[in-house]
Amino acid sequence: MVLSGGSATRLDGADKATLEHHGRSLLEHALDALVEASEVVVVGPAMPTSRPVTFTRESPPGGGPLAGLTAGVAALAGSPDLVVVLAVDMPRVTAGTVARLVRAAGDSDADGAWLVDDTGRRQLAGAVRRLLVPAPGAADGLPMRALMERERTVDVPPLGHEADDVDTWADVARLRAGSIDPTPRAERT
Repeated sequence: MVLSGGSATRLDGADKATLEHHGRSLLEHALDALVEASEVVVVGPAMPTSRPVTFTRESPPGGGPLAGLTAGVAALAGSPDLVVVLAVDMPRVTAGTVARLVRAAGDSDADGAWLVDDTGRRQLAGAVRRLLVPAPGAADGLPMRALMERERTVDVPPLGHEADDVDTWADVARLRAGSIDPTPRAERT
């Protein structure tokens, strides 16, 4: 599941999925991370991709990440036990990251597993039990942390900078320059 329909207010409304890193869109980087997935749903505006995916939107648009996840799960043709969710703005998440998340959630009685940043904050990269995802409409306006902060949730520490995301133009500049800001996200302005 790729969440790609956010408002990107700190990026003046730019479509994050189309931003480029190493000559490829952030959406293509997310699809690379999900290469082992048997099915991929992108919650956001449809656009050309290098592999078959299903596009869907939450209704009403702008309901937030949890509403996007519920719409994406509803669009799945299959019924997997675990659903991987990845924000499109995390281009350093790899197939290896996803494998660690799936392993952490699947090797235990965990409700899910989430990648955490260097401050311990959970990021929008995780693997969750499908049965815990609310039905469409039931999540409108609810924060994603309602799912992320369940009692039996596993934190997966990042390797390198895979938990970095792209929220501001300064983040875009750092990504394009190949430089990493060593300041923990919680301390950035």
